[in-house]
Amino acid sequence: MPQPPNPAHLRRAIALAVENVKAGNGGPFAAVIVRDGEVVAEGANSVTTTNDPTAHGEIIAIRNACKALDSFSLLGCEIYTSCEPCPMCLAAIYWARLSAIYYGSNQEDAAKVGFDDAFLYEQFRRRSERRGIPSTQLLQAEAWEAFATWQATSAKVEY
Repeated sequence: MPQPPNPAHLRRAIALAVENVKAGNGGPFAAVIVRDGEVVAEGANSVTTTNDPTAHGEIIAIRNACKALDSFSLLGCEIYTSCEPCPMCLAAIYWARLSAIYYGSNQEDAAKVGFDDAFLYEQFRRRSERRGIPSTQLLQAEAWEAFATWQATSAKVEY
């Protein structure tokens, strides 16, 4: 069960986002990951400085927390993020099994300054063949070999 929200952690995420912009390190997004009331990791957006479109504040914080905790699961941790997570970050939060999300600004606030995710949400609702980027399945039977190998191995770590 998540801890009650602590505004101090969200203030830290907001401060990191502001510092990130002032330092010229990337966009106005940052996140703090907390477990049992203690900060485990932080992250700030570095998309433009690293040329990595996945380097959002939440993703960086998740990577740092997983490294700090030596685990791919962040179950029992909460994320405090300066802005409501974009679709990619929201998916990563679910994959990491974070227990709660606390955010400052929302999607509409982000859109006002040019970070509009509405296009992505609209694309997700479309069937794959009707999306803006063409998507075609190839070699399905051959590709199944990876899943068959996964099913057969006793060395797998389920996630």
